[in-house]
Amino acid sequence: MTGAVELVETWRGDLLESVHQGHAVIVGADGGILEAWGAPETIIFPRSSSKMLQAIPLIESGAADAFGLTSSQLALACASHQGAKLHVTHVNRWLKDLGLSDDALRCGPEPSRDAAYRDEMICSGDPACQVHNNCSGKHTGFLTLNKHIGGDAEYVDPAHPIQMMVREATEGLTGEASAGYGIDGCSAPNFAMSLHGLGRAMAFYATAHERSDVRSKAAARLTDAMRKHPELVAGEGRACTELMRAMDGRVTIKTGAEGVFIAIVPEKKIGIALKIADGATRASECVMASLLVRVGVLDPNHPAARARIHAPIHNRRGIHAAGVRPAAALA
Repeated sequence: MTGAVELVETWRGDLLESVHQGHAVIVGADGGILEAWGAPETIIFPRSSSKMLQAIPLIESGAADAFGLTSSQLALACASHQGAKLHVTHVNRWLKDLGLSDDALRCGPEPSRDAAYRDEMICSGDPACQVHNNCSGKHTGFLTLNKHIGGDAEYVDPAHPIQMMVREATEGLTGEASAGYGIDGCSAPNFAMSLHGLGRAMAFYATAHERSDVRSKAAARLTDAMRKHPELVAGEGRACTELMRAMDGRVTIKTGAEGVFIAIVPEKKIGIALKIADGATRASECVMASLLVRVGVLDPNHPAARARIHAPIHNRRGIHAAGVRPAAALA
């Protein structure tokens, strides 16, 4: 990936074993870059880090209020959840409220990512369903909006009115025309953007509570919902959930596949976005935790921070064999 810089290192003993390169940007309230690593104009797919952008039409259209959506449901609309019992119960209840079933979803079935629940399902012979998909909350949000506008069943079609609404919101929030789209793991289109554009959108969310226009109010509601319900945004043991708890709900963060991560920091009026060139999650978590410490909102000694910034690698006997840590550029 052109212009990427070394952001994360893996050391085994006294030798540098691996290096992860990437890009990162911190954007201010005016959309300008405050700090950057690598090439912030690099075009990326934001993947699931853009779910709060995809959920904007759910509120702007009036659908969220028409169906009386709770903050829990708005958090799930932005989530990449574990498919744990907690998440599945919430999604199934939401679908029932809409008069719909698992068959209405278009995200595809996925085994639960919650190990205990997945084992329980295997032992009982229960098949993986679409509600277990980590994107089922986002898709139930799409279904809510679709019912509100009377759209056809194939709501993930890039030409569907919902996805056209998502594209308009995405381009408006990033301040740039999308370079195109790719099909995400959940079958919805994922609109390409620059890393700077993604950071600019997150800065918009960080200052949304200061404004009263419809889009800002929608952004503020989504941000607040995610901060209030970190357990629904990801799940136990996950970086998003643990780090948001570590910051006492003051900051909203969201991971995306292939090494993307964002943060919304209202008290600093900044947005953060990063992309790891090789797509490694261990690296994106290390960089995000490091940047949250850098801007002064995460205690570097909190266990959730140390687990990402100085992530140990244990072998199969439980011996600490190696470790992940920030490169000099982030030190």
